[in-house]
Amino acid sequence: MSSVWKSAAVLVTALSLTVAQVPALAQAAAKTAEKQAYEPHVGQPGKDVVWVPTPEALVERMLEMARVTSKDYVVDLGSGDGRTVIMAAQKYGVNALGIEYNPDMVALSVKAAAKAGVSDKAKFIQADIFETDFSKATVLTMYLLPALNVKLRPRILDMRPGTRVVSHAFNMEDWAPDQTATVEGRNAYLWIVPAKVQGSWAVSVPAGNGDHKWRIALAQTFQKISGTATREGKSYPLIETRLRGAEIAFAFVDGSGVKRRFSGRVAGASMEGTTTTQGGAKARWVATPAATPAKAS
Repeated sequence: MSSVWKSAAVLVTALSLTVAQVPALAQAAAKTAEKQAYEPHVGQPGKDVVWVPTPEALVERMLEMARVTSKDYVVDLGSGDGRTVIMAAQKYGVNALGIEYNPDMVALSVKAAAKAGVSDKAKFIQADIFETDFSKATVLTMYLLPALNVKLRPRILDMRPGTRVVSHAFNMEDWAPDQTATVEGRNAYLWIVPAKVQGSWAVSVPAGNGDHKWRIALAQTFQKISGTATREGKSYPLIETRLRGAEIAFAFVDGSGVKRRFSGRVAGASMEGTTTTQGGAKARWVATPAATPAKAS
C-alpha cells in the first residue's frame, strides 16, 4: 500500500473515532454542566440573612392564614428558591412576586416557576427589599430576622389597611400578631395592617328629629384602640373596641344607661357604618375628623 493510501486510511480511522466519540463527549459535557449548575445550600450567607428554606407545609399554612384569593397580589420578601411565590401561583392562581438579592437564587426560581407551569403568574426580581417598592401587595410574606422585620415595620404600617402580613419564625416586637400558628414545631405570625384612626372624630347619627352628634376621641397602638365618647360635656369610656384592617367597632353606655354599639369601615379621612342600641334600633352613622379646639394664647 502506498504512503498516500496509508495516510488516507489513518485519517478515515481518526475521523471514525471522532464521530463515535461525539455522543460520549456530549454526555460528558452535559454532566459537567449539570454539576456546575447552581445549587443553594442551607445556611449559605446572603445580604442580610443566611438562607434557610421554609418547609412546604408551613408555606401552605402561611398562605391559608393570609386567606389568599386569586384577586390578591402576593409579594415575598427575600424569596430564596421561590417556593412561596410558586405555591401561591399554583394553589390560588394569584399573581405573585419574589424579591431576592441573590441573582443565582432568582435564576433558580425562574426555572422552578417554568417547570411548575406558572411563569405567567410567578415573577422574580433581583433587588434589595429595603430599596424596592412593594406597597401594592395585598399579601406580604417573609422569613427575615426580627431586626429586619422592625426595620420594615414603618413601611408596612403605611400600606393599605387590610393588607395581610405573614412571617415565618420572627415577630414584630411590640406589634402583637393577630394570629399565630405552629406547623412542624415552627411558628408563623399574621398581622393585618390597621387603618390609622387615632384622633378626634365628629360622629353624626341621623334621627327623626335631627342629628345626634358625638365626639369620639381615639387612642391607637397598632390594632388596639381605646377612647371616649363625649356629648353635651359628658364623656363615656369606649368598650368592646376592635380594629381589624379597615373594619372598626366600639360601644359605650350613655348617660341614660343605653348601650350604643357602632360598627363600620374606615375610608381614608372618614368612617361610616351602623349603630345599634340595646332596644335593637339601627341607624347609619358617619364620622369625619373633628376640628381641634384652639388653645388660649
